[in-house]
Amino acid sequence: MTAQPAQEPPKYLRFSTSGILPDSRVQMWEGHNARALIPLDIRTIDDRPMQASETNLHLPSIRLASVFGTSQFVERSESFISNNPTGVIAIFFATEGDAVFFHRGGHVALRPGQAIVYDADRPFLRGFNNRFRELVLTIPKQRYQEIVGSKGPELPAIFEFGATGNASEQALARLVQESLHRIESGEPQHIDSTTSLTKSWSDLEVEATGLIRNVLGDAASSEEGLISAAQKYIETNISDRDLSAAQVAAAVGISERQLARIFADAELTIGRYVLNTRLDFARDALSSRERDRVSVSEIGKRFGFASPSHFSRTFRERFNVTPLQWRKESQRQSLQG
Repeated sequence: MTAQPAQEPPKYLRFSTSGILPDSRVQMWEGHNARALIPLDIRTIDDRPMQASETNLHLPSIRLASVFGTSQFVERSESFISNNPTGVIAIFFATEGDAVFFHRGGHVALRPGQAIVYDADRPFLRGFNNRFRELVLTIPKQRYQEIVGSKGPELPAIFEFGATGNASEQALARLVQESLHRIESGEPQHIDSTTSLTKSWSDLEVEATGLIRNVLGDAASSEEGLISAAQKYIETNISDRDLSAAQVAAAVGISERQLARIFADAELTIGRYVLNTRLDFARDALSSRERDRVSVSEIGKRFGFASPSHFSRTFRERFNVTPLQWRKESQRQSLQG
């Protein structure tokens, strides 16, 4: 039986070079990465003061990071690795700026929308000519091998998570991004939420490992990963009023019957999940001060409701108030706060 990771509470960290003397920034940046993510030998490319920031989330066995930086080289040479072993596989999701990844077998040009998977204890050099943003997920090698199986892809492996990526690839990147965004928004308490839109921290790890198996594994897809991919696809396409189970199943790459079964195993139905997601998104929009000038009926339309009456009726059934009443109460509380 696979040993389960120790149940420790999540940890979240923030770092920025803002306010640090220019001559100390690289050293401080290296120090943060060594503690929070992956030890790196970092060098700047030009004479301009380096700018960098990072948000980190530590779960029992995986670590997530959202990284911003200006032009730099980051390296793990053989001697550096000998002194700073990690024991992890890293997935780097490029979201802004081009990068070059050098490894023993050659080099890879990475553009936004692509992710590269690599053993952090094999030598590599990464170069960023300009400012860049990326997401990072690290997972212990033993856990990674258990998930992907003996015939996992040869590393480095590249997959698409942008518009041309499949539902599981997109869902994995989005799960990492959304988890870190909640911390960056000053709402780390959402990590412990159990609402339909914000998973508990233990659920996040289960979903992430399930999606890694779906994207990189050599065995049958994980049901947790399939559900997560389906849910992320639904949330991304929630404005489509014609969104159907058949459309979701096709995006995930399984039959409609199989999709219905795995949702039922999780005590969910596809139709109910779609409706609840529409209602939750609409409720959040009605509470947003930035959308005060958008009419209630337009908000319902934007989240896929066929008519204002359908929106009002289902909203009241779910929340015991009408959409207009919810908006007025949210505005009142905002003024009082």
